[in-house]
Amino acid sequence: MDLVSSLGLSQTEISFSLNRCRTVGFLDSAKKKVMKAALLEFLVHGLKYVFPARPGPVSRGMPTAHSAAPLAGRIIASADDLYVWPCDTGKSRGQTIAPLYDNVPQAAGKDRILYELLALVDAIRAGRAREQDLAAQELEKRLVKAIK
Repeated sequence: MDLVSSLGLSQTEISFSLNRCRTVGFLDSAKKKVMKAALLEFLVHGLKYVFPARPGPVSRGMPTAHSAAPLAGRIIASADDLYVWPCDTGKSRGQTIAPLYDNVPQAAGKDRILYELLALVDAIRAGRAREQDLAAQELEKRLVKAIK
């Protein structure tokens, strides 16, 4: 997989990110194996403190958190309680959630699996306790399945 074109990041940004992941224990020393337990622990328990998300003004964008798959079918939310990443190409309106990185909507638009994982991460960052719990369970299930 070509991370540069898939994620819209430079080769330098990707290299720095992989080195940081190795340094903090999310990757092994060879940067070949993901350390699932450490990554999941950070996503579930630390990410919302390092990258908090607070709903902002209503705007057009791409659904995220409980407003996107896979939680959209499991969480009942009113039209006033939809969350979106602001982007000009978005077809939904909702309260804006700043993405983890500016290129997130573009990268998510290219890859459904990445989109769902990022939406789950946003449910942890911005959701209530129930949304956070459901997102954590779903992330764990997907990480265990994807990283063997």
